[in-house]
Amino acid sequence: MKKILIYFLLIVIPMLSLAQKKSAGPALTRKLWLSYMDRVARPVMSNLAADELKQKMPMMLSDRVDDKENRTKVGYLEAFGRTLSGIAPWLQLEGGDTEEIKLRDQYRGWALKAIANAVNPHAKDYMQWTGGQPLVDASFVALGLVRAPWLWEHLDEKVKVQLTEALKATRSTVPAYSNWVLFSGMIEAFLCKYDLGYDPLRVEFGIREFTQHWYVGDGMYADGMNFHLDYYNSIVIQPYLSTILDEINAKKKTYLHEQEQQLVIGERYAQILERMINADGSYPATGRSIVYRGGVFHHLASIAYKKQLPESLKPAQVRCALTAMITKTLSAPQTFTADGWLNIGLCGKQPGLADFYITTGSLYICTNAFLPLGLSATDLFWSAPDEPWTAVKVWSGQDVPADHALDIKK
Repeated sequence: MKKILIYFLLIVIPMLSLAQKKSAGPALTRKLWLSYMDRVARPVMSNLAADELKQKMPMMLSDRVDDKENRTKVGYLEAFGRTLSGIAPWLQLEGGDTEEIKLRDQYRGWALKAIANAVNPHAKDYMQWTGGQPLVDASFVALGLVRAPWLWEHLDEKVKVQLTEALKATRSTVPAYSNWVLFSGMIEAFLCKYDLGYDPLRVEFGIREFTQHWYVGDGMYADGMNFHLDYYNSIVIQPYLSTILDEINAKKKTYLHEQEQQLVIGERYAQILERMINADGSYPATGRSIVYRGGVFHHLASIAYKKQLPESLKPAQVRCALTAMITKTLSAPQTFTADGWLNIGLCGKQPGLADFYITTGSLYICTNAFLPLGLSATDLFWSAPDEPWTAVKVWSGQDVPADHALDIKK
């Protein structure tokens, strides 16, 4: 019976066009999300918990890779940090039906063991924590622990010390003058949250550059000195900036104005992202890192999870839009290897789409599409009746309000 249910969730439902046919309903939609999240996250978390990630995980690299040896070494931290950051809100949640509670308990156990192995110099899966790329993915580990205090509270004291030392070791890396300044800032936000001695200058630098120098208008920031037409406002910039502001203000109340302004900017960018999802769940394949799949909707998932959606976006329509996107990107043939690992691609196996820095580990940022699983099944995001999203309304001939740019008065 269980195999039949899994087949129904992973094979039958994805074949239904959510834009054209009646949905299976909110309850089954949550189960669908859980089944996809489990399928993506299980190989990473279960193997790292068993100290076998480096042994079992295939390391696919871009054909244009710049440093094969180093990219291979850091790809494991990529997979772990990105996976943890996406499943963290769900790990923090309590309750649910019996099956969900059982699954969460299993993942909580895996996560605690995975963290311990990642920071234990004597473990086979001890991660590389210094260097350029490790700064990026150490910040995703920090983000996961910010989102799931339960994990930090249940870590062994020795592991806490080792983890803190590993994260502080990233300070030896000077971030690139781009969204990378937020990677340093996120690690310091983690250290601030848990009173581990944070560096306010590393936080200040990232916040100041984005809020004072790099906002370019209509809900979007430049990625450093230049604006790029890609999804990095969603992949990193806005989820990171808002989280850093939240955590620092919770302790210090240093950036209340910047936090208020980011809420407005974040609402506008959420509107733009929701309109990007086409009626069939596809979206423009533009810009770098497009193989991140659902990771390019990190911001939309985050703002829905934090219950900060603008009035123009109903939680149910965002749920339906994200469901269509998740289904489109994870149900395509050859999305997964025979052993269950993600292949490089956006709609199946498409290695040509990989930028030079892409590894198998990079792909697991797609778990950040699942952030709303951190909301209980009774929350409106999950319990409200299905709602068509903007593309469905427009391309089925429905009348909808016109879209307008955001102008901020300073």
